[in-house]
Amino acid sequence: MKIECYKYQATGNDFILIDNRDKSVKLKQSQIAFLCHRKFGIGADGLMLLEKSSKSDFKMVYFNCDGKQSTMCGNGGRSIVAFAKHLGIIQTTTQFEASDGPHKAEIRNNLVNLSMIDVNTIKPLINALVLNTGSPHYVCFVKNIDELNINKQGAKIRNSKAFIKEGINVNFCEVKNNRLYVRTYERGVEAETLSCGTGVVASAISAFELKKINSNKIQVNTQGGKLKVTLNKINNNNYKKIVLSGEAKQVFKTSIEI
Repeated sequence: MKIECYKYQATGNDFILIDNRDKSVKLKQSQIAFLCHRKFGIGADGLMLLEKSSKSDFKMVYFNCDGKQSTMCGNGGRSIVAFAKHLGIIQTTTQFEASDGPHKAEIRNNLVNLSMIDVNTIKPLINALVLNTGSPHYVCFVKNIDELNINKQGAKIRNSKAFIKEGINVNFCEVKNNRLYVRTYERGVEAETLSCGTGVVASAISAFELKKINSNKIQVNTQGGKLKVTLNKINNNNYKKIVLSGEAKQVFKTSIEI
């Protein structure tokens, strides 16, 4: 089977995208893992199928690089919006269907503003917060974030007794000069990625909730680049009108026999 693929990246979080509106592509877990493998395949943090939707402009079906279907991916969402525009499905605005429900987005040039789900529950732990921004996240604040061994520390938390069954994404954050710095260990990838969109959103909400940042427009630095999160706190633990903003770009187009 020969598949036409596109490679996109959003602040260094990279994805394989496939136009599957005709439902002709049916991939096994092992085939997705092969395509995402950085030595034997194309190489990516995840793979997405763009499919038809009866409710929206299109449907986003997301798989982690281990080949397992997963929950919402913020950077993936921004990338698939750019892909939909490339395919001529949308112009500047869209609503699409994802695993956590409908998402609205706006794209101008390479900048994508993506509306995220409301957050109604924030669970406090010792020195951390746990919340779901479309995917589950553990957020903790540290000092000297650049010196941390993210793979070691992240794996320890992700594989702890509390999270081993379902898995969790682990975010390490630091506020410097009113800017939020975030590094994320992602489940499914089982390593640090250069950026995680839902993780950045979870971290921004956590920084605002803990009063480490007072503005509701939060500038975020990741290993892969800069993002912005806009949020509105309605009442205790209730956040609405959350928008993740940043660039998403096509890297190349290819075809591969699988």
